[in-house]
Amino acid sequence: MVQLYNLHPFGSQQVVPCKLEPERFCGGGRDALFVAAGCKVEAFAVAGQELCQPRCAFSTLGRVLRLAYSEAGISNEISQLESDDFVICQKPLELLGEKSEQSGLSVTLESTGLADEKRKYSHFQHLLYRRFAPDISSYVLSDDIKLHSLQLLPIYQTGSLTSDGKNLSQEKELLSLFCFFSLPHVGYLYMVVKSVELMSVYQYPEKSQQAVLTPQFLHVITSNNLQCFTVRCSAAAAREEDPYMDTTLKACPPVSMDVCALRIQLFIGLKAICHFKNHIILLTKADPEAIPERRQSPKRLLSRKDTSVKIKIPPVAEAGWNLYIVNTISPVQLYKEMIDYSNTYKTVKTQSCIHLLSEAHLLVRAALMDASQLEPGEKAELLEAFKESCGHLGDCYSRLDSQHSHLTLPYYKMSGLSMAEVLARMDWTVEDGLQKYERGLIFYINHSLYENLDEELSEELAAKVVQMFYVAEPKQVPHILCSPSMKNINPLTAMSYLRKLDTSGFSSILVTLTKAAVALKMGDLDMHRNEMKSHSEMKLVCGFILEPRLLIQQRKGQIVPTELALHLKETQPGLLVASVLGLQKNNKIGIEEADSFFKVLCAKDEDTTPQLLVDFWEAQLVACLPDVVLQELFFKLTSQYIWRLSKRQPPDTTPLRTSEDLINACSHYGLIYPWVHILISSDSLADKNYTEDLSKLQSLICGPSFDIASIIPFLEPLSEDTIAGLSVHVLCRTRLKEYEQCIDILLERCPEAVIPYANHELKEENRTLWWKKLLPELCQRIKCGGEKYQLYLSSLKETLSIVAVELELKDFMNVLPEDGTAAFFLPYLLYCSRKKSLT
Repeated sequence: MVQLYNLHPFGSQQVVPCKLEPERFCGGGRDALFVAAGCKVEAFAVAGQELCQPRCAFSTLGRVLRLAYSEAGISNEISQLESDDFVICQKPLELLGEKSEQSGLSVTLESTGLADEKRKYSHFQHLLYRRFAPDISSYVLSDDIKLHSLQLLPIYQTGSLTSDGKNLSQEKELLSLFCFFSLPHVGYLYMVVKSVELMSVYQYPEKSQQAVLTPQFLHVITSNNLQCFTVRCSAAAAREEDPYMDTTLKACPPVSMDVCALRIQLFIGLKAICHFKNHIILLTKADPEAIPERRQSPKRLLSRKDTSVKIKIPPVAEAGWNLYIVNTISPVQLYKEMIDYSNTYKTVKTQSCIHLLSEAHLLVRAALMDASQLEPGEKAELLEAFKESCGHLGDCYSRLDSQHSHLTLPYYKMSGLSMAEVLARMDWTVEDGLQKYERGLIFYINHSLYENLDEELSEELAAKVVQMFYVAEPKQVPHILCSPSMKNINPLTAMSYLRKLDTSGFSSILVTLTKAAVALKMGDLDMHRNEMKSHSEMKLVCGFILEPRLLIQQRKGQIVPTELALHLKETQPGLLVASVLGLQKNNKIGIEEADSFFKVLCAKDEDTTPQLLVDFWEAQLVACLPDVVLQELFFKLTSQYIWRLSKRQPPDTTPLRTSEDLINACSHYGLIYPWVHILISSDSLADKNYTEDLSKLQSLICGPSFDIASIIPFLEPLSEDTIAGLSVHVLCRTRLKEYEQCIDILLERCPEAVIPYANHELKEENRTLWWKKLLPELCQRIKCGGEKYQLYLSSLKETLSIVAVELELKDFMNVLPEDGTAAFFLPYLLYCSRKKSLT
C-alpha cells in the first residue's frame, strides 16, 4: 500500500543551454552534467541556484548509444537497460543469490583491454534472477510489461549519527547495496549485500517511462508527471550497521513500513530522467501539432478560375524540447514540512502520525549516512533534526498502548531529552474524571528510573511519577521510590502511597522495607524499628535482593550507600553483610562493587580495610560462592590478618564471626594443628581480637584450599621474633614440607612444641626424620646443657620411645650416639630387642 502526502521535495529548476536535442545524458562528480546528441557530447557545470555553465564539448567517432559516469576506480551504478536487453518468458520465476545461477543464462566477461595477467582478478557474482510474464486472462499491451531502469545503489557510512560532529572518520565504508528495476506499472527494490531480499514494491498510479533510485527517494516519470516516492534504504543500511537495532538503546523505523508518494509534479512531455547529487535532470519534448494556415496573394490578384482559399499544411514542424535541472530542496527543509504536516495527526492516536514522522526520521538518517557530502553547518543542523525527530517519535509511541510502545525508550534516548523534559511534553489532562497513562510512557519512565541516570526530578515531578505508577502499575511503586532520580520526593507523599498499597491488599516484604527506608528519612525511628521487626532476617534479605537500591545506589558513576544502609551498619551489621552477600549470589552486584560499597559505607580510604568488609569476605568463603576466585579471596583475608597482626592493630568494629565459628561453618578454615596451640600458649596476648586474627590466619593456612606459596612473599611484615609471627612462619614452612628447618626453629625457640610437632607431622615417608634429624639434634643439644636442658631431655626420651618401636635393634643401635651413656639408653634397647617376642 502506498501512502500519498502532498509535500514539496522539489525546489527551483534551471534550463540546460544545450544546442542539440539530447539523446542521452547523465550526471557525475560534484557538479558535472554530460549531454550527448548524435556524435557530440557537451559538458556543463551545475552550481547552486545559478544557470548551468558550459564547460566543454567534444565529438565522438560514432553516435552515442549509452552514457554513464564513474568515479576513478569505482537513466557503482549500471546504466539504464533498454527493453531489448530483457526476455519475457512464459513462467514467472524469482531466484535469489547463488540460486540465480540456475537461470540458464550464460554470462561472459568482455575484454576491457587489460593485460591477461590482470584479467584473472576480474570476477562476477550472481545476485538476482527474475522473469515476468503477462496476465493472459486479460488484455495487456506489450508496452505494459517491458522492463526499464535497472540500477545498483550503494550506501556508505562515514560517521556516527549520535556524535557531536567532532573527530568523525571521513573514510567511506560500504554498509549496504540495493538493486532496483521497474516495469511500467510497478517497481521492485531488493537488498543484495549478505543475502538477496525483496524490500519494497512500488505501485505507480499511472504508466511510468523511467525511474531513478537515490538513497532518499525514488523518482519516477510518466508522460506528464514527475513522482517522488520514499525508499527504505537507510533503514536497511542502519540495521546492517547495527544488528541490535530496536533495543532499549537504539531504534529505526522498519524496512517493511509502507512506502509513500511525497509529490506528483506536472511536467509536459517528459521523456527521460537522470539524477546526481541533489539534482534531477529532466528531458521534455512536446509533440507537434498540424497548424492550418490561410495563404493569399499579397496583391489580391485572383484568377477567375481560382476563387477558393487554399489551406496549406506545412512540413512537420520541429518539436520543442527542453532539458531541465530540478533542484531538490534540502533534507532539513523537507523534514520541517513533514513535521508541520504531522501536526494534523498530533491529537489522534493513530499509526498515520507515526508513519509520517518515521518518513521524516528516515529522510534525515539517509542524509547523515554520507557525512562527507555535508557542510559542517548542514551536518549540525541535520544532527539536531535527527534528535528532534527521535523526540517526536518518542512522543507518539508514548501515547500508544500497542505492541510497539516499548520503542518509546530508545527514541527518547536518541533524542537526548532528559526525563524531566520528556515529562514536561506530556499531556496531563484528565479524561472522563480518570487519568490514563499509556504503556509506552510507563515503559520509558520505569526503565529510565532503573538505569541510575544522573538526574534528580523535582519534588513536583517526582510526586507526579509516583502517582502515575500508583494508577498504572502499583506493584512498581516501591521500586521507583528507590530510584536515585526520586531523591527529592516528599517522604510524606511517598509514605501515603505505600500505605495505600497496604490498604489495597498489596502487602509484601518490599513494601515493608521501602516504608522502613522512608521512615528513616522522616526521622521516625519507632516506625522504622516496627517495620524491620515485622519480618524475619531471611525475608528481609530477600527483600533487599528484590530491590538492591534500598542499600546501594550509583550517582555519577560512584557507589553511594543509602541512609538505610548507614543505619543498618550501626544497628544490624549482620543483616547488612548477609544482604550484600545475597545481592552477590544473585548477580545484583559485582565483587569490586561490593568491596567499594563497604569502604564507602565505613568512610575508609582505599588503603584501609574496615572490619565490616573483612566480615563480608569471611561470609563469602562460608557461602562458597561459585563466581568468587578463592585464591584472590584468600589473599584479601590473609593480607588483612597479617597487616593487623604486624601493626598490632585491632579491628575497628567487633568481628561478626569468631575463628571457632568459621572453622565449624566453612571447610576452607581448617582445624588448627595441636602443636600450634602449644607454641602460642607461651605468649600472653591481652587483646582478644588480636588473638582472633591470629587464629583465623592459622586456620586458613591449616585449611585444604589454601595456596601456601602465594602468601610467603607477604609474610615479611610478620616478624618471627614474636610467637604469633613464629607460629605462622613455621605453619607455612610445614605446609611446604620444610620439616627439618621447622624442627631446628622449634628446638631453638619452643622445645616443648617439638614432640607434638613431630607426632603430627613426621608420618609415613617423613617418619625417618625421627631418628635421622630429631634424635641427633636432641642428643647434641643435651650435651650443651643450658636452661632448656630438661625440655631437651624430656623430648629425647619421647623420641627414643618412638624410635625403639619403629626400628630394628641393629638399626636402633646404629643411630644412637657413640658417646652416649649406656645406662640411659639401656631401657630403650631392651624394649627394642624384646618387642618381637612381645608381638
